Amino acid sequence: MTKVGLVMRKIQFAEAQGPRIFAERLQRIGRELGVEIVFISPERHVSGHDWLPGYEHEKGDLVNYDIVLDQIYKEKIEHVIYTVSGFTFLKMFLPNSVLFPHSFPDPALTGYEMMKPFYTMVDKAIVQTEFLREQMKERYGVTDVSVIPIGFSEELANRHFDPDAVVDNRVLWIGRDEANRRPDLVLEYARRSPDKEVFMVFGGLRYKESMKKYDIPDNVKLKFALSQDEVFALMNSSKVYFSSSRFDTFAMPLTEAMAMGKIVVKPEHPCYGHINGPHCFAGNETNWFELVNMAAAQPRKWSDENQRYAFEHFSERVMKEGYRTFFESWLTS
Repeated sequence: MTKVGLVMRKIQFAEAQGPRIFAERLQRIGRELGVEIVFISPERHVSGHDWLPGYEHEKGDLVNYDIVLDQIYKEKIEHVIYTVSGFTFLKMFLPNSVLFPHSFPDPALTGYEMMKPFYTMVDKAIVQTEFLREQMKERYGVTDVSVIPIGFSEELANRHFDPDAVVDNRVLWIGRDEANRRPDLVLEYARRSPDKEVFMVFGGLRYKESMKKYDIPDNVKLKFALSQDEVFALMNSSKVYFSSSRFDTFAMPLTEAMAMGKIVVKPEHPCYGHINGPHCFAGNETNWFELVNMAAAQPRKWSDENQRYAFEHFSERVMKEGYRTFFESWLTS
């Protein structure tokens, strides 16, 4: 099988959230397409200090090039997908390098100023949404961009889907304890809505410690590092999925929520334009709480329209066909 290196930070492989789920899904799809996806990551990372000047992620990536290149050369890899902009310099060593960003230089995101210089060197990319393809072209002049979703697991969605198990007052939020994700806002919603049962799911166990700084209302249940099975089961039992992030590159839980027929309340930022259905309501801080309450009060328990849209646009089948087309072109270059 042809080998393709997937370069991610060590912590991204370690936590039960978007990047690792993407990596495992891509590896499985790759096998089906005759491509061996080899995981590559530096042994060092600076993730615990990334918010301090001088310790930004991208600077940490630069000092890890020797470790990353050693692994790539050892595996005799010529084609690489890298998921963080700090590894843009890989194309100096491997011309067949492509960026699939896990983050983007948007002012809403930590370290966006550090990311911008790296993006000026990108010449080929895969992105999750049409919005990001437009941004790559308009802001950085990158025109060789493929849009391939991180497809949700159809098997999990079908196995866990049960409208009879929906709890009418249950609201689900999935994110991190980061300023961009606004967990403080979700806690305030719960505080003002004692009749609602609010689940907050965090991808990493490290957030157990950081969430201790908040006053957690009694109607909030915190969950950490759930498996995909557990996420889909909890998603099914929730009536409303609430996203409060300022900006998203992946927005994986939103596509999973649609796949489970959830009524969705999302930000009105255009990066969420692909989350599109008659029961997807866009708002902002001034009206989100009211939108969540209205969604919870809907007589319907689920949205077949949202579910159908998700299966047509975001399923693993769509992802597989996207990579089949991409690999057929890229791996022969």
